[in-house]
Amino acid sequence: MDHAWTAAQRLAEGRPVREALGGRDSAADWVALDLAVRYPPWYAADRWVPSLPDLDAAPTEPGTALALCHRDGRIRGAALDRVSRYPDLLPLLVVRCTDWAAPVRERARALLAEAPPAGLVAQAELILLLDRRERGGFAAEQLGRALREGPAEAVHPLLESADRATRRFAHRVAVERGLLPPLRLARIAARSGDAVLQDLCAEAAVAAVRGTGRDDGVLGILLTGRSGRVRAAGVTALRRAGRYEEARAHLTDRSGVVRACARYVVRQGGTDPLPLYRALCAGEAVAPGAAAGLGECGDLKEDAGTLWALVRHPDPAVRAQAVNGLRALDAVRREGLAPLLDDPSSAVVRAATRALLPHAAEFPVEWLRERDSPESRRAVRVGAQRLLRAAR
Repeated sequence: MDHAWTAAQRLAEGRPVREALGGRDSAADWVALDLAVRYPPWYAADRWVPSLPDLDAAPTEPGTALALCHRDGRIRGAALDRVSRYPDLLPLLVVRCTDWAAPVRERARALLAEAPPAGLVAQAELILLLDRRERGGFAAEQLGRALREGPAEAVHPLLESADRATRRFAHRVAVERGLLPPLRLARIAARSGDAVLQDLCAEAAVAAVRGTGRDDGVLGILLTGRSGRVRAAGVTALRRAGRYEEARAHLTDRSGVVRACARYVVRQGGTDPLPLYRALCAGEAVAPGAAAGLGECGDLKEDAGTLWALVRHPDPAVRAQAVNGLRALDAVRREGLAPLLDDPSSAVVRAATRALLPHAAEFPVEWLRERDSPESRRAVRVGAQRLLRAAR
């Protein structure tokens, strides 16, 4: 807020708005400036904001900017008609579209409706920030119309915006307009760290493949995505493409959602995944996901023994997933998993703790308190503390 107060002071001194902001003109900076003018600090000079008579003076950009943020609605409303003279004040016009005073708000919206589409696109971040306000929807609707009806070149730069809300908005418009080819959609879904974009682009890429009947490598990209939800979309699409056998490779995926989708596709192809899991867990080289998958679809009587054997596997990832499999199979026994609370692997300790929480009351309190000591590793201490709390 200190920077916004400094900017307001510079405006009061007659400096142009861009100079007053000192090169900082993000969406948050404009909102902060609006508040800074209205709520100056105690040390602000009397000339911080214009009074009513100042409206009759020759207009200037700094004076108009201050008037647009004034606490008096009459001053804000009168200043709106000056905005067209100063293109740099368009962000403050956007802010006034959310004004609590209806006459100011309606006049600002009428003026914004006449603004060139390029100006709206340039203020996308601010518009979408203000869209979170109760009265912020109008400008967002205008932006959406400009992007949907305007040239595609206006949408593409926003796809790379540093602002998350802007990126999401632009991608929704791009998907609606069909501006992104399926391969690009798949790559965005596979590489993005944004769950919203992952879902949006993965669904659009799969829909494009389904609509054209051509894969062109789209599903392969989705199947190697960093997110489980993206890989799950790719696995599910294998069923629509009739590629049931390819789903077998994903039965051992690290994500439970992907494993569930793979089992569904394998079953749709006429194969029971349970014997496949049993075979995968019978050899020496066991994938961690195979142990988890066996617990998710196995039989308590027939498969619990296999998972208990994998609890002693040399690979800590397999041990942890074997514990998760026992949980899914409802085959947890306190005496069998208690030694894993001292396991060298923190992941195994965490998995064992989660599995043993329903059995916390069966533990001797002193045994747990011994592990809740400064000498114990952090994972062991945290596990002991969770079990102690659950036992109360």
